[in-house]
Formats: sequence, C-alpha cells, structure tokens
Amino acid sequence: MATRKVTLSLDSGALEYAERAAKAHGISVSSWLSKAARREAVRTGYTPQRAPAAPSAEADEAERAAAEKEMRAQG
Repeated sequence: MATRKVTLSLDSGALEYAERAAKAHGISVSSWLSKAARREAVRTGYTPQRAPAAPSAEADEAERAAAEKEMRAQG
C-alpha cells in the first residue's frame, strides 16, 4: 500500500497511548496510527470506494507502440 507523508496534531495523551501501543507491538508510531485509523474507519461503518482502474502495462505498451508508428509515418 502506498504511503503519504502528512502532518497531524494529537493531544499529548493520545500520542502517549499511540507511542506505548506501537512500542508494545514492535512497530513505528506511524504504522500503528495507520492501522488504528483503518480499524476505526471500518468499525464506524466506512466502506472504501474503489478507485478507477489504472491502465494496464499492456495498454501503456500498445499506446507507446502506436505513437512510435505514427511518428515514423510522419518522417
């Protein structure tokens, strides 16, 4: 899964809980918070929406080949 760098503000108590929990699980605070956010979103009923499908590698290759063919035809 791709990650993005973000800036968050947490109250000191929440951060302390997160730090302790992350340490107890042997993971980074960032990883723990990411997992906790995902769990809470699911618990409260969030359903992720599917992103539009990215073009396949074959489609990219076919488009590149067609563009090269067109350039050669134009001289």
